[in-house]
Amino acid sequence: MAAVVLVQYVFPALLLLAAGWDIASFTIPNFLQVLLIAAFVAFVAATGMAPAVICAHLLAGFLGLAAGFTLFALGYIGGGDAKLFACIALWLGFQNLPEYALVASVMGGALTLILISVRRLPLPQGLTGQPWILRLHEARGAIPYGVALAAGAFAILSQAEIFRMAAAL
Repeated sequence: MAAVVLVQYVFPALLLLAAGWDIASFTIPNFLQVLLIAAFVAFVAATGMAPAVICAHLLAGFLGLAAGFTLFALGYIGGGDAKLFACIALWLGFQNLPEYALVASVMGGALTLILISVRRLPLPQGLTGQPWILRLHEARGAIPYGVALAAGAFAILSQAEIFRMAAAL
């Protein structure tokens, strides 16, 4: 039961918090990544995950961190996005990482195109009093890529191995 709660409620809630925080401030606080890692540790304990599977998930997380920080170093994503990608990779493991990376990339591209298009339009008067909307609407503003990372995880979660592991208990 605990594994189901972690996969169906805790993991998604933390992803929603990360996405919302990214939209509002273009940051993803470190405590959210710490909570994602802690929730994964709890998931491992709840499922009795085999040591080899744990190692594979850890390796996927480290690979996600390396890929994320490479994109960060190149200026494509922020540091919080890089860490969020690593945490999601930890949860998903190698089995679902390629699919996730593809879906999240497509969603990131769509988010970017949508924001570029919306930023060309004048901001409705009723929204100009919100500082986070003004930042989001800036013509050369950043892209809250954490939204795409979270959306990619949501898109594949019900087919992910961790979902099946939790459901099998």
